[in-house]
Amino acid sequence: MRIKRYSILCYLLLVLCRVAVAQYQPLQLASLLQDDMVIQQNKPFKVWGRVNAGSIVSVTGSWNNRTIQVKADSSQHFMAILDVPAVKPGDFSSYRLTVSSGGTSLVLDHLLIGEVWLCSGQSNMQFAMKEELNHEQEIPLAALPNIRLFNTGLNFSNEPVDTVSGRWKVCSPAAVKEFSAVAYYFGKELFEKLQVPVGIIFTGIGASGAQAYVPRDVLASDPLLDSVYLQPYLRSPKSAEKINAGFTFEKVMRPYLLYNAMIHPFRHLSVRGFCWYQGEANHMERNSYTHLTQTLIKSWRRQFAQGELPFYYVQIAPFFHDKENPGLAFDAFFREAQEKVATLNNTAMVVTMDVGEAKDLHPKNKKPIGHRLASTALNRAYGRLQIDYQGPAFHHVTFEKAKAVVHFDPQSLAGGLKTNNGQPPAFFMLAGSDQRFYPATAAISGETVVLHAARVKHPVAVRYAFFNYPVTNLENGKGFPALPFRTDNWEEK
Repeated sequence: MRIKRYSILCYLLLVLCRVAVAQYQPLQLASLLQDDMVIQQNKPFKVWGRVNAGSIVSVTGSWNNRTIQVKADSSQHFMAILDVPAVKPGDFSSYRLTVSSGGTSLVLDHLLIGEVWLCSGQSNMQFAMKEELNHEQEIPLAALPNIRLFNTGLNFSNEPVDTVSGRWKVCSPAAVKEFSAVAYYFGKELFEKLQVPVGIIFTGIGASGAQAYVPRDVLASDPLLDSVYLQPYLRSPKSAEKINAGFTFEKVMRPYLLYNAMIHPFRHLSVRGFCWYQGEANHMERNSYTHLTQTLIKSWRRQFAQGELPFYYVQIAPFFHDKENPGLAFDAFFREAQEKVATLNNTAMVVTMDVGEAKDLHPKNKKPIGHRLASTALNRAYGRLQIDYQGPAFHHVTFEKAKAVVHFDPQSLAGGLKTNNGQPPAFFMLAGSDQRFYPATAAISGETVVLHAARVKHPVAVRYAFFNYPVTNLENGKGFPALPFRTDNWEEK
């Protein structure tokens, strides 16, 4: 009997030990809180992680040496919120963060306080500096220790996760080679103009659909998005597969998986805003894409809980889809759908029509795109109103017998109208009441463009750069390209 009792006692002790071991959680910080990171200035800095339930965690930032104490909850999570000051231009001071609990301390070193932007999208945003048109000249100049880069490792998940792979790196020629060219040029210009530290996060993957970056519950609660994107996936055998981090062209189109793994983990991080370059994967969509992208923006803003964060995005570039036929305009109608995204507050679109390569889906000249995103941010987010950021935008057209006169929004005409090659403006089309478009001869006249076409005696509609692959030359005096447009509302054929 004693032996039996002894055996039972030993078994119970073993079970208790296993439970205690299972419940033990060493002090651990969130995976993206690392040495060399940039902390967003003038916003709260959330420091979160895991430790034993009920443990007291002390967090101190050396920028003010104030210690915040918090208690880990029953699920072993903790979060401390630290005040972060604004920094003055030229202040590149290095700071330290100390997190302690139960005799264990974790220290993050070489931290900077400045501006943090999250950049996402598909291959044209992922496109690395080592492949960029000017890489031989630009990469050796990238020894910029007050810019920090975070390149997120690819992952997918059926459920929202809190961890990401990737390291904060001091900007250097070696670090920038593999980093997003658009994001780097954007961050570099912000640094040069603001003279404060800049942190740039890239988290995205080539070929991905916008629906992949939207939370599942958000898609499910919207009848249009649920029917177009979510339900077709949930009804397919693919939805029952075990998800891993491996890339396939099909997987990056699945809804919500990339949001769970590559956006959700950043939600506690204070940022200044978002940059987005995506659309090629959804280019045959129209109203559903406009609604999807606006819903994406709203959902990210809710998750980051920092108000209506700026969201600046890039219109897809010209591409001929292996068909040299100027009558094909499906990408033009998609660009129109993209432009409508900017009806949402605190968003703006960057145009790429002049720097595309008609026969290359991945144009190599990314510097102008980074410059245009930075100009947009400097004007809109930082109040540098003297910095122009938009090209000629259609305002209205007047028809005078066989002639059409295109007028542009005066605010978009900084420096007037010109072309980037000294030639007449290209890719204007005119149509009569028969709805058949013909190439028009165009001439700049002051702040207007005057059009006529021999085959259109009584024009009623104008289209500009409104087919798949026009590489345009019309711009304003500041070098920003004119936006594609059409004056008709005729159905897509």
